[in-house]
Amino acid sequence: MSGPDVDFWQQRFLSGHTPWDRGAPSPQLRAWLDGGQLSPQALNGALAVPGCGAGYEVTELAARGFQVIGIDYASAAAALTRERLAQAGVRAEVVQADVLSWQPDVPLAAVYEQTCLCALHPDDWAAYGQQLHRWLQPGGQLCALFMQMRRDGASQGLVEGPPYHCDINAMRALFPSQRWQWPKPPYARAPHPMGMEELAVILTRR
Repeated sequence: MSGPDVDFWQQRFLSGHTPWDRGAPSPQLRAWLDGGQLSPQALNGALAVPGCGAGYEVTELAARGFQVIGIDYASAAAALTRERLAQAGVRAEVVQADVLSWQPDVPLAAVYEQTCLCALHPDDWAAYGQQLHRWLQPGGQLCALFMQMRRDGASQGLVEGPPYHCDINAMRALFPSQRWQWPKPPYARAPHPMGMEELAVILTRR
């Protein structure tokens, strides 16, 4: 596996060196929930949150009535998510696993993809894209926040991260229209306190 390994992420969570952490669920998740684009009543099955980190989104979704599966590579992140769920008094399944090998017991109704793709080295994106397609049932939703993290080194061919820049052209290649239904742009932009932003797109598995 290219890029950061499990020890890299484990040490970040153990040390609390997680500058990407908003300290709350993403405002875009709440916008989708409040606007009805993401609804537990509309889903026929579970929703997974790969790379769930400290568990803010897992907890928010569980509190809103979703059947949630949080997945993280690092045991420290999985422990944080379980602790946050317990503090909130809500329940969700939390799995410590590699997203490149984990499989759900039954196809999922939705995936909330916020921080996993941009944390994976681009060498692993094709495998991860295949996984997301396998995980979801036909008609399932991929609620994606594509990280926009442009760096000057890209003009020299450098691949820098994490977080890795999720260029929209690369995303169209990773999630081709033959397998995914794309909404028409422009897409909502979710700002981040670190100065980054994300493009918010809900794809539907064909």
